[in-house]
Amino acid sequence: MMSDCIFCKIVEGKIPAKKVYEDDDLLAFHDINPAAPVHVLVIPKQHVESLADCDASHAAVLGKLFVKVGEIAAGLGLNDGFRTIVNTGRVGGQEVYHLHAHILGGPQPVGPLVTRV
Repeated sequence: MMSDCIFCKIVEGKIPAKKVYEDDDLLAFHDINPAAPVHVLVIPKQHVESLADCDASHAAVLGKLFVKVGEIAAGLGLNDGFRTIVNTGRVGGQEVYHLHAHILGGPQPVGPLVTRV
């Protein structure tokens, strides 16, 4: 864990979160500033800054994370679809440097994938 990482503090229970799922490896919780009617973050409990920092040693937890994304989305009633986003690095729009996947959805389409340049 990193002492200054907000997501590590959530994992440690030092900051409260509205949890959706938790096991030994992963934690999922509602985003405090949702961009869609349903906006959940799924994080590995082990601190990894970004997807760019992953290697073969992270394969099992990454696989588990993405399988769990689908299960969580179904459990939240996102049966007509959802968007999964992993922002990586400054240019990729990453704001919290602890790997996380966003699950976005709701009754209406979530909008364009990206703004065209």
